[in-house]
Amino acid sequence: MFQRVWVAIGLVGIVTGHVLAQDADQVAVGEQVFKRCVVCHKIGEGAENGTGPALTGVIGRTAGAAEGFDFSEGMVAAGEDGLVWDDENLMSYLANPKAMVPGTKMIFAGLKSEDDRRAVIAYMKASGG
Repeated sequence: MFQRVWVAIGLVGIVTGHVLAQDADQVAVGEQVFKRCVVCHKIGEGAENGTGPALTGVIGRTAGAAEGFDFSEGMVAAGEDGLVWDDENLMSYLANPKAMVPGTKMIFAGLKSEDDRRAVIAYMKASGG
């Protein structure tokens, strides 16, 4: 009986460790992909607005509502219509920003790879997004 319990605990530990390693790998990939974004966006403690808004605290924030950034009318309207940045909305926006928010100032065409988008979101979360 006790052997089964220890085996079960050991398996949970292995699975948990594997998941944590996958998460760390995804964050590392996201950091590399985010290098395409860093020209306009900063994230993390002390990040400031640049060409694009700082992305610290973006997850859970209403679109077009970051302090001190002059958003496009399209982004402000999207926020007024209820757009809040969560994983699902970020996945859509990062795939094709102009299709999701017509009139956005963001000139980036988007990340076609779903894996890249997921990795960037994981990196953003790990960096205070």
